[in-house]
Amino acid sequence: MAFLQQVKEGKFLEATLDLSLAFERGEWTMASGVHCQLLMRGVLQVTPADLSGNKKDIVLSSGVHGDETSPIELIQGLAEGIVKGDIIPAHRLLLIIAHPEAINAHTRFIDENMNRLFKGHNEERNVDCIVANQLQKAVSFFYSGSKASTKDRWHLDLHCAIRDSDHYTFAVSPHSDNPTRSNRLFAFLQRAKIEAALLSNSPSPTFSWYSAEYFGAQAFTMELGKVAKFGENDLERLNAFSAAMLSLVTEPELAMEWEGDRLCVYKVTRTLVKHTDAFRFTFPANQANFTYFEQGKLLGSDEGVEYFSLEGGESVVFPNPNVARGQRACLLVKKTEVRFGEQVTVK
Repeated sequence: MAFLQQVKEGKFLEATLDLSLAFERGEWTMASGVHCQLLMRGVLQVTPADLSGNKKDIVLSSGVHGDETSPIELIQGLAEGIVKGDIIPAHRLLLIIAHPEAINAHTRFIDENMNRLFKGHNEERNVDCIVANQLQKAVSFFYSGSKASTKDRWHLDLHCAIRDSDHYTFAVSPHSDNPTRSNRLFAFLQRAKIEAALLSNSPSPTFSWYSAEYFGAQAFTMELGKVAKFGENDLERLNAFSAAMLSLVTEPELAMEWEGDRLCVYKVTRTLVKHTDAFRFTFPANQANFTYFEQGKLLGSDEGVEYFSLEGGESVVFPNPNVARGQRACLLVKKTEVRFGEQVTVK
């Protein structure tokens, strides 16, 4: 069966991963008036029949890391429901299964961590750079093709963690000088029963940061459970998120709900960067995310420099001593209280 026909029948993921199939661009309008455009392999743009009123431009991406399969299954389910007419979107959508080569290889990436390549055009030295360039073009095309205001642009980049975590689900808010931490975005986290949010304090060229920085999108990197193979994900534990995502897509506006104590919010205190091959942690490489270390605890070292936990203690997130030199080895964070105004800010 041809590529485009598979997608029309709901097999978005199957067609995307079958690299023996030649890609076909195409567009079609369904009986409901919903318009679909297949822009590139793994990228489906969806436009509702009625664009009047307060419409959002919502990017929902998965597969930036190829072995993080539960988000990919969620996007496949959403795409299938839309193309079969079971889900009628109220907003413009860009649905993404990002990196088919890495997905087929059951690995995070092929040559470079693609979620550090969203900073503008990359030299096309490998497939990760090529795909990152294509995705940046797709997002730019999507946002530029809308009349929605900047505040109505959203991007949820769906991931899952490679290690255990004291919070099974959490969201990372990228740092941007744009107002990209709206109260409605954080209210969505509570609706989705996400356990924690982490407020970044410096730019990092992730996919969600790209949309926040260059297009003012309300953006999160969503960490949804732990890495598993296709068919082995416990999607029931993500039911609340899946239901909230469906409501975000199909309802004109979500009700504003906020209870401050239902969401643990952390601020980044430091980013430890691996400068040399001598970089070491004092704890195991598979240490759970959000593990707390008391003040003064030796956390690691790098070429004679020692890192100790700061006053009040710190928790570690995304520890990875095996990253390339010059890349982030971990984030160190502390719990914080926030002001829930039009923008969510640290008290």
